[in-house]
Amino acid sequence: MTAALGPRTDARRHHDPSVRGFASDNYAGAHPEVLAALALANEGHQVAYGEDQYTEHLQRIMHSHFGPTAEAFPVFNGTGANVTALQALTDRWGAVICAESAHINVDEGGAPERMGGLKLLTVPTPDGKLTPELIDRQAWGWEDEHRAMPQVVSITQNTELGTVYTVEEIRAIVEHAHAKGMKVHLDGARIANAAASLDVPMRAFTNAVGVDVISYGGTKNGMLFGEAVVVLNPDAVSHMKHLRKLSMQLASKMRFVSVQLEALLAKDLWLRNARHANAMAQRLAAGVRGVDGVEILYPVQANAVFARLPHEVSRRLQERFRFYFWDEAAGDVRWMCAFDTKEDDVDAFLQALKEEMAR
Repeated sequence: MTAALGPRTDARRHHDPSVRGFASDNYAGAHPEVLAALALANEGHQVAYGEDQYTEHLQRIMHSHFGPTAEAFPVFNGTGANVTALQALTDRWGAVICAESAHINVDEGGAPERMGGLKLLTVPTPDGKLTPELIDRQAWGWEDEHRAMPQVVSITQNTELGTVYTVEEIRAIVEHAHAKGMKVHLDGARIANAAASLDVPMRAFTNAVGVDVISYGGTKNGMLFGEAVVVLNPDAVSHMKHLRKLSMQLASKMRFVSVQLEALLAKDLWLRNARHANAMAQRLAAGVRGVDGVEILYPVQANAVFARLPHEVSRRLQERFRFYFWDEAAGDVRWMCAFDTKEDDVDAFLQALKEEMAR
């Protein structure tokens, strides 16, 4: 007889779950409520490629956050979300204006250019944030066939430097871009942290101010995997379904992405996780400010702390806690907090920092 399928597994734990770091919020595992939702969706059969009941229900949840015209297209990852969204907003000859520090420019391996065929027109910014005046450094030459045509402004909320756009700052960018015939994409890998920082609904700085498309981030906020392209303005995009498939972002078992987004967004898990991560970053920043010889580089407005300290101290500290250099030549580092960062984790890190600075 064939044995019945059961929960047995031969997998073993290969890591120490007590070890914590400050390298990335991607280091955290999945939130228990997300794992429970995955188990709920796992029984029985559901139609593949997004025709399942979980993806259908997700649309109603997205409406509650981003208005009745919002349509979510679940994808595998953030790079896929950004490349797919930007392709949908541009013509073959189009270009995207973004901050020089933007994730699409610095941390996606050239995917927007190589996979999306997009030209990125970058602008240096002091704090990671674009302004209408900064946008105008690249917003020109629409009739010049020798230049890629600026068609989209892409902003990151919160930014790669941990700063957060205010509602009015995004409104000004959207109005300026639209007046010039350009569309606006918001890379929301940490959109929940921005909303928690501003203490406003996500709609306040997205559909309410005219943003056209969002890359909605869930992995950094407690999901196992997956993000979503959320189209807020249907008139701004073209052939999203086809582009998602062409971009290799169409999940066959899409219910397992959709149900995770539902677990985050149906109630307040997304906000609880983000508020906690932000609070841990504030605790970390407060402790760092009391350490002589360590400089905090940017306002701590979400779940990241950027600091400058002696290179040799960072190297020794990295032997005790994982984190990354942001600019190794300058001695700049980035410390990230996650939804599962504990006060004891922060305090232990601060104690280690003080010990290494005193050596």
